[in-house]
Amino acid sequence: MHIAVNVRFLLPGNKLEGIGRFTYETLRRVVQQQPEHTFHFLFDRPFDPKYLFGPNVVPHVLVPPARHPFLFMAWFDGAVAGWLAIHRPAVFLSPDGHTTLLTKVPRVTVVHDLALEHFPDDVGIVQRRYYHFFTPRFVRASARIVAVSEATKQDVVATYGIDPQRISVVYNAVGEQFHPSSKTQQTETRIRFSGGAPYFLFVGALQPRKNLVNLLRAFDQFKTRTGAATKLLIVGRKAWNAGPIFDQYQQMQHRADVLLTGRVTDAELVQLYGAALATVYVPYLEGFGIPIIEAQACGCPVITSNLSSLPEVAGDAALLVDPFSVESIAEALANVQSDSTLRAQLIERGKLNIRRFSWDKSAAELWQAVSLAAQRQA
Repeated sequence: MHIAVNVRFLLPGNKLEGIGRFTYETLRRVVQQQPEHTFHFLFDRPFDPKYLFGPNVVPHVLVPPARHPFLFMAWFDGAVAGWLAIHRPAVFLSPDGHTTLLTKVPRVTVVHDLALEHFPDDVGIVQRRYYHFFTPRFVRASARIVAVSEATKQDVVATYGIDPQRISVVYNAVGEQFHPSSKTQQTETRIRFSGGAPYFLFVGALQPRKNLVNLLRAFDQFKTRTGAATKLLIVGRKAWNAGPIFDQYQQMQHRADVLLTGRVTDAELVQLYGAALATVYVPYLEGFGIPIIEAQACGCPVITSNLSSLPEVAGDAALLVDPFSVESIAEALANVQSDSTLRAQLIERGKLNIRRFSWDKSAAELWQAVSLAAQRQA
């Protein structure tokens, strides 16, 4: 078979985040597991050759680069639809939630979350209208839908009225590079990043849904109550509508103990997880929440939200909080700070929890969804 794949999230450099990581880890394995099939990778800009995962990958660069709703339409319903009309692959796989409506080729679309259905004010009006109009149409037009958690699957069913039999659940997983650090490495990491002090860690893009405003308020409250020397490290790029986060940061009483690192390398991220007192990841809504299992793989306790997919992913290996309650988050910070037995329990449970997730298994399940869509065409 010839399979076309939207790979516009395979960006050059160290820029892979959640969707890009899912795309990279699953496709790398699918290509290698299915050498008899040809995969046409559709890029929207010049690409890094490292993303050509095997001799059965054929790259194509289609313009314009698609990073804005108007350009989304130009790329998917112009360039991609035109390419599909000419080449007629068996399936068009899109790992980033977008697809084209102007093709008869069976589509497999991966839905990571429906955040903009539930928190539309987090983005500008143009993006809001685009997603509100197109996302349900993308889902309904797809032969198979892949959701990254049971929670996301149920959200798609409830929000768009989709038959659950059309939806496959394919989890994210943890890369091989995530592992615990030695005591010496932990000490060196704390010296480098937090001046030797213990620290809580947040990992993710700085945008409203990640709930950093409440996390900053809770950290301020924690510091005032406990007087602990603990710091908060925030790792990630500045994303959309981040103004309220920085406004809250400027208002903090303990602002000096909050360290904004920006992006870090994968190797640095492993070190940061391994030396953290705990990873604190408390978004309002998340399709999966990769930082939870990355932290657990590195032997790091986790504090996370009690909503959407997060309890599903964390299992019994995290301290769950109400993300809308500053008090709830602050109390969890204090408990983890003061209770070494609790930290040890969370670490041990985390080691067991991550056994549920495997990129090899996820790649096989993604390929199964592609195969089902191809059978529909046949």
